[in-house]
Amino acid sequence: MLQTTEQSAARSATRPAMQHTLAEPVTVAGKGLLLGEEATVTIEPAPINHGIVFERTDVSPPVRLPAVVSNVVRRARRTTLKIGETSVETIEHCMSAFAGLRIDNALVRIDGPELPCGDGSAAPFVEPILKAGLEEQDVPRRIYRIQEPLVVEEGDAMLAAFPSVADEFRVLFDLDYGSNSHRIQRQSQSFASSNGNYQHEIARARTYSLREEAQALWDRGMCTHLTPRDVLVIGDDGPIENAYRYENEPVRHKIVDLLGDLYLVGCQVHGRFVAYKSGHELNQRMCRRIREQMFARHLKDVAVTGREMDVRTIQRIMPHRYPMLLVDRVLEIQSDRKAIGVKNVTINEPFFQGHYPGTPIMPGVLVVEAMAQLGGLLMSQKLEHTGKIAVLLSLDRVKLRQPVTPGDQLILEAESIRAKARTGTMKCRAFVGSKLAAEAQIRFMMVDAEQE
Repeated sequence: MLQTTEQSAARSATRPAMQHTLAEPVTVAGKGLLLGEEATVTIEPAPINHGIVFERTDVSPPVRLPAVVSNVVRRARRTTLKIGETSVETIEHCMSAFAGLRIDNALVRIDGPELPCGDGSAAPFVEPILKAGLEEQDVPRRIYRIQEPLVVEEGDAMLAAFPSVADEFRVLFDLDYGSNSHRIQRQSQSFASSNGNYQHEIARARTYSLREEAQALWDRGMCTHLTPRDVLVIGDDGPIENAYRYENEPVRHKIVDLLGDLYLVGCQVHGRFVAYKSGHELNQRMCRRIREQMFARHLKDVAVTGREMDVRTIQRIMPHRYPMLLVDRVLEIQSDRKAIGVKNVTINEPFFQGHYPGTPIMPGVLVVEAMAQLGGLLMSQKLEHTGKIAVLLSLDRVKLRQPVTPGDQLILEAESIRAKARTGTMKCRAFVGSKLAAEAQIRFMMVDAEQE
């Protein structure tokens, strides 16, 4: 029996952390923090590798917005997801609950533009989720561990991330209001994901504002449904018509926001973080830097394992030939879900003769064409697409973010959004190093090869 117990303990010690979702749906209702509109949120269990996805059910057809930083748009004092014309406002407290409770997969259905505010903390989401319980899933949790130091700054505000020996998320947050320190004294707080103290020491910390900040919002017609009794409004003598839950509640709420914003990386992140005056904008910039580091690391790992398709294999699938074959090789194909490819850009490209002789830049339309070709290769992996060719049908959300010049290696990425027998939609991106050069959502139609 002793041997069996020791073996069991050894297996437990080496067993990776598994993904989790909710054991059953939960509902949270109320008015949004800034817009003040009524909304009902139903948080439902989701399958493995689903991630956190929001769905606006009050629009037709319903729109799903994956909770990743690439879908974040700039908003003052909050974090907002937007795809097309559809947005979900003020998601950070809900996302913080998912991060703090280590929930990997959930579908958040909402019938309004903004999540309910509750008391301005993460507790209105944490408490019903814990009451429903969590369910372990049979796939290891995705965790990204910071590989090299990252720093983002704006003015005197700073957020830094460092590798850590301990396999955990750890943060030290320093909040300093400078000239307003007579109202909010300089304060700091640490938090480590391994301590299990999120629910009681962090989640209940409420959003706050200085009296003049609150008045400016009310003057603009925002937060008019809230009074100082509902959230923390801090005057010369401390909270107006309210009291702190913690002596340093403001800095604890900053950690609530930081946890929620960093979960937009798309998985849990382990490392040591140091924050000074950081807010939503710096948090989101750090997310993007971490995603860039993740992608660069992934490419390095793929390079070690070798390539999936050389140019001869590509030519057997695609009809394109010089000078229009713009994928040199495919590094990786994950079934019919995702592909990563390479286009090596040299000065010998024929388009550089006229675009432009003095300042050679790869035409943006050809960068998009290269992404589309990789998308077509990915489409060809689906069994029912055998013997067919992917023809570009439409382009949406095309953005050219950085010039591509001779000597660059263009890293192409295509990810399937939906694929049917005759059509498919891909989310495509192109990178130079770790910098995003272009992105687009591309729709294809599959046609018989002899029709081409």
